[in-house]
Amino acid sequence: MADVNRGNRPLSPFMIGQYYRPQMTSISSIMVRITGIASLGSAFLIVLWLLTAATSESAFAVVDGFLRSILGDLLMLLAVWAIWYHVFGRLRHVIWDFGHMLEVGISEKMGAAMFIGATVMTILTAIVV
Repeated sequence: MADVNRGNRPLSPFMIGQYYRPQMTSISSIMVRITGIASLGSAFLIVLWLLTAATSESAFAVVDGFLRSILGDLLMLLAVWAIWYHVFGRLRHVIWDFGHMLEVGISEKMGAAMFIGATVMTILTAIVV
């Protein structure tokens, strides 16, 4: 077997901390995945609300009471932010798929714009709705 020097191998980027500094592009990519899962959870709550409205008045009162509470309002506001962020993340990937804006500096600005854009659109959605 070959003599392998295991001490000089490159470190994995998954060792976040002192060995790896996360970039805006990696953080925004991870957030797109997280917001996709969060959107699925909020869709589950909405479907649960609709099912209870169609089946049981007492069950609907419980679910509706939760969704109209401060915690429910906060969850729905965060769900709106997650949906907007996920939309901007998908849009970014479509732009990349066409071969545009692939430079590191522009990609980092797009990552920051996703956070800002999702926040602005969430505020506008909350005002309009």
